[in-house]
Amino acid sequence: MSNSDLDRVFKAISDPRRRDVFHVLVVASAAMSITQISAHFDISRQGVSKHINVLEDAGLVVTTSKGRERFCKALPRALKGVKDWTQYYEEFWDDKLDRLSRHLA
Repeated sequence: MSNSDLDRVFKAISDPRRRDVFHVLVVASAAMSITQISAHFDISRQGVSKHINVLEDAGLVVTTSKGRERFCKALPRALKGVKDWTQYYEEFWDDKLDRLSRHLA
């Protein structure tokens, strides 16, 4: 995953409402219409669409059209880049704490 891809994912998940929209889609485990997603929130359908667009730009959601309705599906695998990025720091701090523990023992 390139830095710009990772930046888009971090931007997308930095907003609590987008995380909530993404969560609704992940839990659904199926494509949902914008109208169905909007029913979970106290914001307009257009507001939900804007959040979906950011999630889609980050590769976290795919949207398809059927007639006049748009259907969205979560792509949780796109979070792997975030996991990989944070894993480096988790291992770094685990190593540092292990060394400190050995030093203090």
